[in-house]
Formats: sequence, structure tokens, C-alpha cells
Amino acid sequence: MSEGIAGWIRRRAERRPDGVALVDTATGARHTYAELHRRVGARAAALAALGVATGDRVALLGENSAAYLEWLFGAAHLGAIAVPVNHRLAADEVAHVLADSGARVLVRSTAFARLAEDALGADGHDTSAVTSLVELAEEPGDQPVAERPVDGGDPCVIMYTSGTTGRPKGAVLTHDNMLWNAVNMATAGPGISGTDTTIAAAPLFHIGALGLSALPLLYAGGTVVVVPSFDPAAFVALMASERVTTQFLVPAMWAALTRLPSLPALPDLRWAISGGAPCPITVIEHFTALGWTFTEGFGMTELSPAALFLDASEVVTHAGSVGRPFMHVDARLVSDDGGEVDVGEVGELALRGPTVFAGYREKPEETAAALRGEWFFSGDLGIRDAEGFVTLVDRKKDMIITGGENVYPVEVEQVLHRHPDVADVAVIGVGDPQWGESVVAVVVGSADPDELIAFARERIAHFKAPRRVEFTDELPRNATGKLLKRVLRERYAGHGSAVTR
Repeated sequence: MSEGIAGWIRRRAERRPDGVALVDTATGARHTYAELHRRVGARAAALAALGVATGDRVALLGENSAAYLEWLFGAAHLGAIAVPVNHRLAADEVAHVLADSGARVLVRSTAFARLAEDALGADGHDTSAVTSLVELAEEPGDQPVAERPVDGGDPCVIMYTSGTTGRPKGAVLTHDNMLWNAVNMATAGPGISGTDTTIAAAPLFHIGALGLSALPLLYAGGTVVVVPSFDPAAFVALMASERVTTQFLVPAMWAALTRLPSLPALPDLRWAISGGAPCPITVIEHFTALGWTFTEGFGMTELSPAALFLDASEVVTHAGSVGRPFMHVDARLVSDDGGEVDVGEVGELALRGPTVFAGYREKPEETAAALRGEWFFSGDLGIRDAEGFVTLVDRKKDMIITGGENVYPVEVEQVLHRHPDVADVAVIGVGDPQWGESVVAVVVGSADPDELIAFARERIAHFKAPRRVEFTDELPRNATGKLLKRVLRERYAGHGSAVTR
């Protein structure tokens, strides 16, 4: 029987008791591994006193903090299952997560007490399983409870997918999923070790921050600095003062740093990684020009999340690719009939390995559609070169078919990002009586629409270039920075501000 993630903290407390595990910038606390182990055990005791048993769900609703991670490990300590909840959701959406997960305890911060109250009172959702509310920031007691035995195949967390196409689904991730994801991160690129420091700046309810920042560093015995929110200038100052060595952010966060007038010297930074959404090539070029080892990876909730990655030596030579599989992941690109496509042909990305999730909670049909044998079918389309490097062309559902030709919005977006008057852009397909679908660019910026269309046509095939340009002050994104293209399609179907044929 293998052990759960709570065993990581116990073992680090035995081997490196005085090493700094967590730094909480909101409180100024710096917890060693010995102290973190004690606090995790005390959190577990508090949950046990509420009747939490093995397999029960413990929902976490709060901003990033050391306490957030303590409660998550405390649940694992008992063999219970943590359910991180997106605090940017509306009350009805939070209610859906609580009801769907069957959470027994809701640990919430003071800042989201009203959201929790409204969610528990929302109509149309059975949240009666929630029998206890706990303040996230309350100090743990002095009497820890013994760690309960957990098998590696047992559920560890239920991470709710981003819900870009509707109600989010609960992806069940096991303790072994989290273990092998940490191993993948430790063996990727420059690797992660006990001498590393990172900042958990992206929200911990997102698998990127949890699976690419916090958990792998704690598995390796490193230091995780936790910030409640992201402020670009304060963030880079903190990177310098805490001597950050490895850093994950989503593309929107990296893009925000490119707009700062200057960056402090960061001599300790060994590597940076972008993930969670396609990173504009201009952002990658900005940081590589500074001499950074700036890499891009691809992951998803169902893979815990690490799937594909570019090693440092490949960033320039394979720019635009998301790389090859992590050490313990297999990948292939398949056609609609399930056969593997040839080099250079577009296929759906299918993934296999010990990080593949156990399925969607209580959704057997959706699970069967995504998991076919050992393979998880991602819904992402890509092409593979002769060396095995994968370049994603878009989500299968976002592909545009115009006049019988396939158009992959990411390709068009990367071209438009290079226009100096484009601050942000999303490309969508909307119904068109002549072409089936028409390519529409939704732009944040001040560019002339005709100029933008001509700019694209000079760089890509005419059928790929937008036929219409719309302008907006801000693109709709979820908490992880992913574009909500469903919202844009609903907003811009049937009307136009700039059209060319």
C-alpha cells in the first residue's frame, strides 16, 4: 500500500525539520517542515472532531494562504478529499460545486463568508451534505491526530474544470496522480529540488498553481511563498527578495509583467514556465530576450496537470511548440476513428500515464467519452513533427470550418498579437450563410479593422484571416486566464462592425 500526499510533509519533517516550507506574505509567518507537519495534523484533528471520515469531501473557499494548503493536507491526513472552490464564481455556481461534490465541511475565509452563505442558500441545489462551516484562517489547536492510512489510488482532490463550455465537472485526482505529477515536474527541464523557492501566485483552486507550483515544491522539500493576490510590481519585488528560483504563472500574468517599466535583477531565477492557456509568442520573446530560461508547457486538470513540456534547450529551436511529453506521460495524435495520424497531420491529442485522472465525479457517460482504455482524449488538436514535438492548433470545439477549410484560431491569434495596436485578441467562428462559418477577430486595442485584416492576409492564407473585426475593452476570461469563447460566440453572432468578403 502506497501512502498519500500527507506523507510528503511527515517525511520532510523527519529529514529537514528546520527547512522553510511555507511563507505566508499576508501574515508574515514562515513555517518550517516540522511546524507544517504539526499544523497539518492539528487541522486534521479539527476536521475529525467534526466527524470527517475517510472519503468525505472538504470544500475550500478562500484566497491563497498557508492555511489553505494546511487544510488541504489536513484533509489528506485523514484520507478525506479536498475540493478547492473557485472564489470568483457566482453563488449559484459555488452551490453547484458543493452539491455536486457532496462536501461535508466548507472551510471558508472571512472574505468569502457572504459568498458561502449565499451558495448554501441558493435555490435548486442540494447542499444539505454541508453540515459544518469552518473559518479558514483560524489557528490550529495543539493536539494533532494520527495520520490515517491511504492508498495511492484513493481520491485526493476533486478539481472542478474551468467550465468554459457550461457547468464545471469534478475531475477526481488520486494521491498517486499528484505523486507522479510531482515526479514529472522534478525531472523536467532544469528540475525541482529542495533548494528551490517559488511563489504560489495563481489561485490555488486552479490545478496549475496547485500542481505546478505548490505541491511539487513541497514534495521536493523546497519553499512555497504564498500571496493572497497578484500585483505585478509587488510580485517581481517579492521574487527578488525571496530569491525565487522557479516560477509558474498563467500567460495573462506573464503578460502583465511585460508591461512593467522595468524588472529587478533576478539572479536566482533558474527557469520560468507558462501554462494554463496558449502564451502569446510576443510574451515568450520578451523574456527570452532578457536571457531568461522561459518555457511553455501544456497541461490540463485531468492530467494533474503536467502533460507536455519544452526543455530549456528547445525553447528557441522549437518556438510555438508545447514540446514533448513529460517523463511519465505518453502522447499520440489520433484521427476521429482512433487511428494515429501521420507526422504533420492534425489529430486529437490523447494522453496516457500515471497522472491521468480517475474520472469525472458521478458522470459515467462523460468519463467514458474521455477515458478510452488507458488513454485520455483531451479535445485538443495538434500536429507532431518527426522528433515528436507537438504544436497545438486549437481546441477541437473551437476549430472553425469556413468554405470547407479548417481554421485554427490560435494560429490566427498569434499573428494578430504581433500587430502593435493589438493588446489582446480572440478569434472565433460565427454562422455565415455563404461560408458556413466566418472568421471573426475580437480585439482589445485601437487598430483600424481594415488594416488588421490586411495585416493578417499578408502573413497567413486569406481564408484564415478574419472577415470581421470587433472591438471590446476586455476579453472574457475565467480565473485561469482561459478565453471564454462561448461567451464571445453568443455575443457576436449575427452582427458586425467591420466586414470584408
